[in-house]
Order: sequence, then C-alpha cells, then structure tokens
Amino acid sequence: MDASSKLLVIDDETIVRQSVVAYLEDSGFDVHEAENGEQGLEVFRQEAPDLVLCDLRMPRLDGLGVLKHISEENPDTPVIVVSGAGVMTDVVEALRLGASDYLIKPVSDLAVLEHSIRRNLERAELRRENQRYRLELEETNRELKSSLEVLEADHQAGRQAQLRMLPSTPFSFGEYTCNHKILPSLFLSGDFVDYFALTDDKFLFYIADVSGHGASSAFVTVLLKNMMNQMKRAYFSGEDDTITHPAKILSRINQELIQTALGKHLTIFLGIVDTQDESLLYTIGAHFPGSIIATSDSVHYLEGEGLPIGLFEEAEYKENRIKLPPKFTLAMFSDGILEILPQNTLAEKEAFLLKMLSEGRCTIESMADALGLEGVKDAPDDIALVTVARNPE
Repeated sequence: MDASSKLLVIDDETIVRQSVVAYLEDSGFDVHEAENGEQGLEVFRQEAPDLVLCDLRMPRLDGLGVLKHISEENPDTPVIVVSGAGVMTDVVEALRLGASDYLIKPVSDLAVLEHSIRRNLERAELRRENQRYRLELEETNRELKSSLEVLEADHQAGRQAQLRMLPSTPFSFGEYTCNHKILPSLFLSGDFVDYFALTDDKFLFYIADVSGHGASSAFVTVLLKNMMNQMKRAYFSGEDDTITHPAKILSRINQELIQTALGKHLTIFLGIVDTQDESLLYTIGAHFPGSIIATSDSVHYLEGEGLPIGLFEEAEYKENRIKLPPKFTLAMFSDGILEILPQNTLAEKEAFLLKMLSEGRCTIESMADALGLEGVKDAPDDIALVTVARNPE
C-alpha cells in the first residue's frame, strides 16, 4: 500500500471533518473532502479515491445513499462509515450494502481511524492483486489452451504423417502374411514397424522401439524409415546390397543414428524371409521381449541377442538363420506390452506370452483380445504387435 493513497472524507460537521483531514494529511495521505453526500459523489467521480470515509447522518443525501452509488459505480473502493452510537441499524444496513468497516462517533483516538484506513487499504490492494492474478491466470490459461490446441493439431498432423509411413496391413507375399497393430501412448509413437518385398522370393520385416515416446521419439522413426528407403534405393539401383544383410543394416543404422547426436537409441528385431529355401535370416538389436515362433508342435522364443542401436560405435550384430516350417506364426512385441501385463515378474510375463500363442491366439486380433488392448487407456509406453505367418492353402 502506498502511504500517499488518495482518501475522500465526507462529513457535514465542519470541525470534525477538518480535524480528520488535517490528521490524515499529517500521516502522509492525499486527502480530499466534501461537506455533504452530493458533493462527496462529485469529488468521488472526479478524483477516484482509494478509500472513502463517510458519515452516515447527513442532510440531502445521507451516507447510505452515497454508499449505494459508490457500490454501483466502483464496488472495489472500500468505504468506512462513521455513525453515532444510537443509529446501529444504519450501520447494519451499511455493512449489508458493502461498507468495509465502521466507526462510532465521536472518534476520540484518530490513531484508531488511521489503523482502520490502512487495514482497509491493504485489503483493497490484496483484492486488486488477486484480481490481477486471476485475470493473468485466465489469460495464461487461454494462451495455454490455445497453445495446446495448436500442439494437438500439430500432433494430429504428425500422427497422420506417421500412419502414412506404416505399411499397408495385412501384407501378403505368397503363402506369407504380415500384420501389425500399434497403440501410441501419446499422439505420436516411438514404436515402428515395416515390411516390404526385396525380390520375387524375399521380403524384409522389422519392429523397432525408440527410447522414450512422443514427438522426439517419433522423429527417429522418420529417420529410420528414411534410412531404410535409402538402402532399398541403393539395392534396386545396383549400387549396394546392404539391405539384403540384416546385420549390415543394423550396423549402418547404428552409425547414422550416433552421428545425428539426437540422444536417442532404439531396439530392433529385423528379419528377411526367403520363400525359395523357406528360411528366416534375422538379427537382433537388444529388442525385448523376444520374438516367439509358434507351430503346431511347439512354441518358443527365438535365440539371439545384440546391442541397442545408436549407443555404441563399435557395436557388431550377428545373423541367425532358421528353417521355416510349412505352417507357423512369428509374433513380435515392443516392450510396452510388458507394462500392461498384470503378472508380477518378468518370467511370468514371458510365460504368459508363450501360453497365449500355445492356446492358438496367433492373430493380431486374438492377441489384442487376450492382452486386453481395447481396454488400455493412458498406456505408460507405446505398444506394438507384429506377426509374420505362413498359412498354405
């Protein structure tokens, strides 16, 4: 509160009014005065005082009339009413109309009056500050809401762009079929899948899980897709055959991701199916949980391990080859699936996934049902499922 706050004293008793004005001016206030209610309202409208001290009993326009006008014109201005001891009903009415305080005449100790003025000025300043804070908060909330709407629109656009990068599902290649399902924890996903033909008798597929989630992780999926496209173009133009060697693919992506210095890494399971010799050549870049192959005779995790992509410059990746049976399903998951399983231990979660496939739940739809994906809301991490199946006619 400023010591030079502007006050208005309205009182028809000249001696009382002048003594109060003199005391308050000595206390450092900027004081204006009026000898009746009508004059008091004129001064109030001209000077816009920070506080009004008004006698209740005055001719022509009494203190209650003044208070009504002030409450209507500027309800934030504190008004202290002064009343004789015998008119307490007027005091009650004044408080009902919005008076901030009252004093009983005669005010023998003007220090009490000054204390009341300062207290009410402080309260008024607090109310104004609260009002300013409230308006600022409302404006901030409006700006935040607008920013969130823009961000949501951007994310929605990003999500549509990311969806367009995903392969059409299902993807059929002779007797083989690839399928997938991705549930992002946010608008954008750090999980990514792809599958495409390499030759008339070979197709490539992979599932990748970028560290973290959201826009920064989704950006790495764009880089991953772009790197794969570059390797495909180099192969189809006869310049380079890296895309036909899973381990070389991971080494290339590892080096390029490290060079980008984005602070992101990813895990990946990547395989190439050769339909001519009915084999799967695959490599693993720390992807977890393991991929499961289910046949009519057995259900088990594929062997193999490897370092994550984008962390270690000298990382080397190994290739594994298996013979593919006449009928099988290969199921791959991102680690977000482990977050939603109710089992307590990792071993129990892995056993559940094996049991799910051993019970014949080998399609994307049946696995999603067994995992309860339709009921998952606000997943802590992105979730991705991929299947590669062979079902001869």
